[in-house]
Amino acid sequence: MSDTKTKRTKVALVANSTWNIYNFRLNLIKKLESEKLEVIVIAPVDEYIHYLNNVANIRHIPLKTLSRKSTNPFKDIILFNELNTIYKKEKPDLIIHYTIKPNIYGNLAAALNKIKSICAVTGLGYTFLNKGLTNFIARYLYKFSFRFSDRVVFENQDDRALFIKEKLASEKKCISMKGCGVNTNYFRPLVNGRKDGKRVFLFIGRLLYDKGIVEFVEAAKLVRAKIKNTEFWVVGELDSGNPSAIDKEQLVSWINEKDIHYCGTTKDIRGYMKQTDVVVLPSYREGLPKVILEGMAMGKPIITTNTAGCRETVEANENGFLVPVKDADALANAMMKMALLDNEQLVQMGNVSREKTLEIFDDKIIANQFMEIIDEILETEPSTETAAIEEALILE
Repeated sequence: MSDTKTKRTKVALVANSTWNIYNFRLNLIKKLESEKLEVIVIAPVDEYIHYLNNVANIRHIPLKTLSRKSTNPFKDIILFNELNTIYKKEKPDLIIHYTIKPNIYGNLAAALNKIKSICAVTGLGYTFLNKGLTNFIARYLYKFSFRFSDRVVFENQDDRALFIKEKLASEKKCISMKGCGVNTNYFRPLVNGRKDGKRVFLFIGRLLYDKGIVEFVEAAKLVRAKIKNTEFWVVGELDSGNPSAIDKEQLVSWINEKDIHYCGTTKDIRGYMKQTDVVVLPSYREGLPKVILEGMAMGKPIITTNTAGCRETVEANENGFLVPVKDADALANAMMKMALLDNEQLVQMGNVSREKTLEIFDDKIIANQFMEIIDEILETEPSTETAAIEEALILE
């Protein structure tokens, strides 16, 4: 441990919601605490602010002007000014930015204040999956902002390779990790409890086209037409503000047709996860999907797509199956293969999932790896490129 840390080095985490902090960052926060660092969290306040009950000596600074879905440049300028004001007052030694707007505007504010910064790209989402003006602008802003970051951390190898290939970030700054990890004590194998003998396939996620919900429903119809002893559960919320969201009428239609069982939303998915036989996520692209890691940690076989993020979770035919993106027929075939396996084969696949999670994806392993990056950055001198931020902003 460096001498710097004994002087209460201050690290800030910035995200677009407290929900993001609660669901994905507590492992790192607890690691930072254990290393005796001062930790502040900067994020809009939502119902998940109760995370403060589970950590000690953490300050949460409410971020008031971040609008996740707004594309209004004037609002983004206001956000930049708010972050800049907070950074000037707090003077952290290092800032870790999560999600797109903190990665862009937070990173620029950090550079303006000559503060070291890590940008964590946790997924590319709708902006990168769909071409258009927003896509172009986002790429430009990423490229400009990342000139001033100390490291850019990706949750999978494909995203890292894409940013390097398209020259959005310098290769020497880019690091690939295995997502944010999963708490393997909290998510562990539990007794199923079901005695109906059915094969249950579970989709968990926001009801977005990009998550593959349409392909899941179409595949469910195909499977149910051939194998009656199957059920298809959906747990997730409508996200009306997201341009990729399905509409309410579509969901009602699916429920009425009886091909899926819609379970609504829950804050503890273990109750549904333990009753299911197979976890399914036909997403078009992910950072590294935590819901799959949670299913694996609970000893479940996985069916997911052969795409960025998702493919890093599955060893084909060992703990699950990979299918092409946007291919309901291939998804149905994979589901039918799972439905026809005997219980012993399913258990064996689930055991491989659990072992893989303990070996690679445990959140303590991921936090330790992230801590190594933090140590390295704190021990280096500030970048001369960062010092040129004012001139670059004027020129741009």
